[in-house]
Amino acid sequence: MSKVVLVTGGNRGIGKAIAEAFIKAGYKVAVTVRSGEGPEGSLSVKADVTDPASLDAAYAEIEQKLGPVEILVANAGITRDTLLMRMTDEEFEEVINTNLTGAFRVVRRATKGMIKARYGRVILIGSVVALLGSPGQVNYSAAKSGLIGLARSLTRELGGRGITANVVAPGFIDTDMTAELSDEMQADYKKRIPAGRFASPEEVANVVLFLAGDDAAYISGAVIPVDGGMGMGH
Repeated sequence: MSKVVLVTGGNRGIGKAIAEAFIKAGYKVAVTVRSGEGPEGSLSVKADVTDPASLDAAYAEIEQKLGPVEILVANAGITRDTLLMRMTDEEFEEVINTNLTGAFRVVRRATKGMIKARYGRVILIGSVVALLGSPGQVNYSAAKSGLIGLARSLTRELGGRGITANVVAPGFIDTDMTAELSDEMQADYKKRIPAGRFASPEEVANVVLFLAGDDAAYISGAVIPVDGGMGMGH
């Protein structure tokens, strides 16, 4: 029987590519959305990772329609980029609440069923800036760094129950967000990437798909960069 996958923020960009890859591979896929719909073939559930009640309702709907979540991809995230001296408390806290605390909330709820089943895959979508740093992204890089500690502590707690937890750390990806950058900025960023190009969302999705499969059962607590060599694993 095909396993049940939940992708948070699965209606655009990397999240949508991940959801589509799982659908194509024959998984039963649910995606959380705040607005709009997920890709064709997925179950879209309205949820906000900053609202625990909405997440409980989303999980209940997924469990009723598809079954318990066996593979969780915590992808939902936001940016509020600005330099440290201009960053407000709200801009910092909003990013932490969505990108880090939001991931904690979805992981906490998913692992209930995983512990019972003695099986689970938790895949957190991080970023190259978690360890490399990025000016104007103190909030974002702090949140993405926090995901590494979350995955590694989860591995220590639940590794003996057939549950793995890993972080996929993308670099610059061809999405709507990067398309908005000027040609000059895009060229400047590409100079810093040894591969000399941005990744496609599908290249990130393929790594997530691997971590969800049986071939990756002995990989846990890892940070896997998909960044064309930009961060060199740091």
